[in-house]
Amino acid sequence: MPIKIHRCHWGWLKFDICTRVQNALDDMGIEYELVFHPISRRKREGIVELSGQRYYPVIEFEDGSIYREDSKVMAATIRAGELDTKRGATFPPG
Repeated sequence: MPIKIHRCHWGWLKFDICTRVQNALDDMGIEYELVFHPISRRKREGIVELSGQRYYPVIEFEDGSIYREDSKVMAATIRAGELDTKRGATFPPG
């Protein structure tokens, strides 16, 4: 099972924060499954349940652990080949 990237439906935007992380995964050849959530922050119960916060994107690993930071930091981590170091880590909400 590949990792999952939880994001909004605005995939057609070339410069949104979720696309930045998704492009980094593509550039590194990392397989993933897209899981879409509502754009409205008030309707993001599923992402809150998963990660304890309302912001995108969130990467969910096969073991159920999650990774969430600023999208620029996430993309840099992925491109540096360090995504696996975030597996099982605990991140503060927000």
